[in-house]
Amino acid sequence: MAGDSNGSSAASESFVKMPTIKFTKLFINGEFVDSISGKTFETIDPRTGEVITRVAEGDKEDVDLAVKAARAAFDHGPWPRLPGAERGAIMLKFADLIDEHTEELAKLDTVDAGKLFGFGKAVDIPQVAHMVRYYAGAADKIHGEVLKMSRELQGYTLLEPIGVVGHIIPWNFPSSLLFAKVAPTLAAGCTMVIKPAEQTPLSALYYAHLAKLAGVPDGVLNVITGFGKTAGAAVTHHMDIDKVSFTGSTDVGREVMQAAAKSNLKAVSLELGGKSPLLIFDDADVDKAADLALLGILYNKGETCVASSRVFVQEGIYDELVKKLEVKAKSWAVGDPFDPNVRQGPQVDKQQFEKVLTYIEHGKREGATLLTGGKPLGNKGYYIEPTIFTDVKDDMLIAKDEIFGPVMSLMKFKTIEEAIQRANNTKYGLAAGIVTKNIDVANTVSRSIRAGSIWINCYFAIDNDCPFGGYKMSGFGKDWGMQGIHKYMHTKSVVTPIYNSPWL
Repeated sequence: MAGDSNGSSAASESFVKMPTIKFTKLFINGEFVDSISGKTFETIDPRTGEVITRVAEGDKEDVDLAVKAARAAFDHGPWPRLPGAERGAIMLKFADLIDEHTEELAKLDTVDAGKLFGFGKAVDIPQVAHMVRYYAGAADKIHGEVLKMSRELQGYTLLEPIGVVGHIIPWNFPSSLLFAKVAPTLAAGCTMVIKPAEQTPLSALYYAHLAKLAGVPDGVLNVITGFGKTAGAAVTHHMDIDKVSFTGSTDVGREVMQAAAKSNLKAVSLELGGKSPLLIFDDADVDKAADLALLGILYNKGETCVASSRVFVQEGIYDELVKKLEVKAKSWAVGDPFDPNVRQGPQVDKQQFEKVLTYIEHGKREGATLLTGGKPLGNKGYYIEPTIFTDVKDDMLIAKDEIFGPVMSLMKFKTIEEAIQRANNTKYGLAAGIVTKNIDVANTVSRSIRAGSIWINCYFAIDNDCPFGGYKMSGFGKDWGMQGIHKYMHTKSVVTPIYNSPWL
């Protein structure tokens, strides 16, 4: 594995010039400002464990200022009152600016989150710009409907922006998941307060700067960097925020719902944890199945809510697949994410690194067999070898808990019925994968698994047009597609009487 250059900033400099950190203050009402307390916190480079810079630490008082600005921008400002086409035009300028700064944004997410620079530059950041354009095109296509009433009444519905939205963003996709929320919120005509993850605040502040340059009015988009228990809690409890959209862990999702209930009963949408199954049937192309299984768990170093951490393989091809996985995993390059030959960077921070290693030890103690990996890699930074366990039982912690790291649990099954039952034996329901050449198997299994996304002979098939969200304790509410914009709208019914009409 490519572990020799782990965490070496000198090695990184040979691949790409490190970014200059331009924005570290809170962004409130169109201006970068210090926190009221004057406090700052460190943001850490997971490649080395060293400090990148210090960022303003927002708290309740700062959230209050941001909400005040967002409320004024919604109640009295131009943004909700612009024709959709004009909002869309500003959003298109925003997308163009993101394209112009792709490399710098990709660098920020690499140095702050350990994400692969090459992938960020070629895929993640361009997809963000594409997402903004997608919803820019939707901004003038938000329509209610005319209602055929059963009495002498005429009715229609209006779709109106919900108001001030609080967005709480996770650290695993600091750009993509930010804009899965920001882009439809802008298109809907809402204003917002964004709380990025404390581990990865840098790119959110840069995007705020670009929004200002694009012409997004002051107060529409505000960014409060800080910690979840202070700044995040202030967002969820705030009496003048109309909706909270949260992506993160199920445990914190519960706290978000409780805060919404205890404050102003604000609307909530949650995209939470997962323990997604990948079901590989006997008729599958074994080589392709092995590639999908590895991609499903090692993409983004396993820090994905839909990671295929439970891989169920039908007994006829199980032994062959195990051999292929072992070979492929051992050749998976881990190292500095600025290195174009590397496929897996470091875990996001020390806490996540230690959590993953703890689960690996649980797997060993509970009797699972370590096929590959299982150890930290390098002498600094938060790198972990791609890890595969065999002989995993459904009641083991590694098969039940969301690990959020490069750890696969490999299990054998006999029948379709068994595979479906075991796939559904989880509190989560975010996604699932199916690998088979049999359309009947694909149809039966896809309709039987209780999860929000089912991918057949592919994985991570996420697209702007395709609604994404979970069942069960993976949350509720959809991102992407037109459902992604409708959750930031109210439906209002307007009814008038009809007098002396020849028909209803």
